[in-house]
Order: sequence, then structure tokens, then C-alpha cells
Amino acid sequence: MAVVAGIAHGQGASAKPDSAGGDEDEGKAAAISLTATPEERSNEAWTILTNAAAADAKHLQVHIQALAALGLMRSPRSEKMIADAMADPNLDVRTAAALAAGETRDRNMTTNLRNLLDDKEPQVAFTAAITLWKMNDKSGEDILMAVVDGERRAGATLVNGAEHDIDKELHDPSAMAKLGALQAASMLLGPFGFGITAYEYIHKSGGDSARVSAVEQIAQERTEPIHKELVAALGDKDPAVRAAAAKALVEYRDKPTSMAIYALLADPKRPVRLTAAAAYLRTTGVPGPPVPGPPGAAHPSH
Repeated sequence: MAVVAGIAHGQGASAKPDSAGGDEDEGKAAAISLTATPEERSNEAWTILTNAAAADAKHLQVHIQALAALGLMRSPRSEKMIADAMADPNLDVRTAAALAAGETRDRNMTTNLRNLLDDKEPQVAFTAAITLWKMNDKSGEDILMAVVDGERRAGATLVNGAEHDIDKELHDPSAMAKLGALQAASMLLGPFGFGITAYEYIHKSGGDSARVSAVEQIAQERTEPIHKELVAALGDKDPAVRAAAAKALVEYRDKPTSMAIYALLADPKRPVRLTAAAAYLRTTGVPGPPVPGPPGAAHPSH
């Protein structure tokens, strides 16, 4: 039985643990078997995600990273895990859950998001409002208008939705600058969670945000040369690039791609393992958000 303790893909590239970026908080990656049955591989992926989503308060970032990965999926199991996190006592976990719900692009999550609009923490309510708006749900319109009003504190004229309890911090420029930074970081560092902690993490570990952005952009063009480039990127020395590549490959349903992603379940970096676990499940049949390609583009194999 072939066992992989590191990273491997079709071209034989590998990634080694780096000494920066908080390795002491990475956890130990279990060896994986490339000859395991499909059911065993799926169970292993779910175990990685479930254990991380159940992380205690001392391992907050682990829970947040798990939610970021779960946002790649759309299944009753993953959505229940996201919904449960919306009731977590920690505001950062609730915020991450709102972001994950938006990543699923599933309107079944809008009811859970609407419940967060009355959250006592402005960060959570604002994130829920932004997420709903991106899903074409205007329920949090009054919250967004309160932010636009800023220090003017004008009474908003609502077009859609009901009025919610709006915290005074939503009129505080410094508080809103922080919330804006959180939103920006979440979009850039999805596989690694969100917020200042994630930003510091990716830079301490040598992460190159420009390359991550490039991966996300070229992935929109689903051609075979780009497909091969993304598979090769699974063995990149940069953990952020490896995670971004796994995320970018979720629409490819061919076995070589899914097995290349599966090898990342033994990655030395937990965010990469979590992203790979969710991506592997997507490539082997767990449904997810459709990603329409441009006219004439080659489509992934199914």
C-alpha cells in the first residue's frame, strides 16, 4: 500500500515544511494512502474538516480555517457545520461562518445569514449584510446604509428589508476601517481564514499574495494548459499558492486531478490540508456552486 507523508502530484513535485508561519500551531499531518478506496479517502477528508470545525477556543484560527474550506462546498453536512458556527460565542468564528455561507453561493443559507443581522457585534452584522447583498438579498440594506451615512447618522429611507438594531460603531470611521480591512483580507486570503491574523500568517510563511491572486484569475479560463498549470501549482513551495491551486481545481472531476489534490491531505500546513480536503470532496462528487466559463472555453471533465 503506497503511503504519502508529504506532497505529491503527477509531476512528482513536493513541498517541504517551512520554519516560519507558526509551525507549532500546524498540527501533525497524517500519512495518506494513495491506494485507499474512494470511500476511505472521502472519510479521511471529512475527518480533517470535522475535527478542525470542532476546534476549541484555544485553537480559534483552526476553526476559522475549517470554515473557509467548508465554504468551497455545498452539501447538507457542510452547510450544517457552517450554520452551527453562526451560533458560536466567538465573534470571529461567527464572522467566518457568514463569509463561508457566502462562498457556498447557496441561497439556502440566506435564512441563517438574516439571523446574524441582529448580532450584537457590528462586525458580524456588517459581514452578514455584505454577504447577503452579494447573494442578491437586500435584507441588510439598512445596515449598509447606516455605514454609508457614517457620522451624518441620517435616517435611511429603506427600499428593501426591515430595520435592524444598528450599533453606534457602524457610524465610527475607525471601526468601519477595521471592518473594511477584514472584508478585504477575507477576499484575498480565503484559504487561510480572514483578518489581520491571516494576513500576518501568510507573510510570515513567505506567502505571495500576488501569485495567489494570479492563480484565482487564470482559473476562470478553463483550458487544458491552465488545468496543467494549476495541477503543477499543487506542489509549489508557497503554501498559499498550493491552497489557491486546490481551490481553483474544484470544478475538475477527473480522477488524476482529484488524486493530485488528495495528496495535499498530507501537507505540512493545516490551511492547505483543509482546503484540499474540501476540494477533493468537490472533485469526487460533492456538489458546489456552478462556475460558468467564458464562451468557447474548454470545460472540466466530469
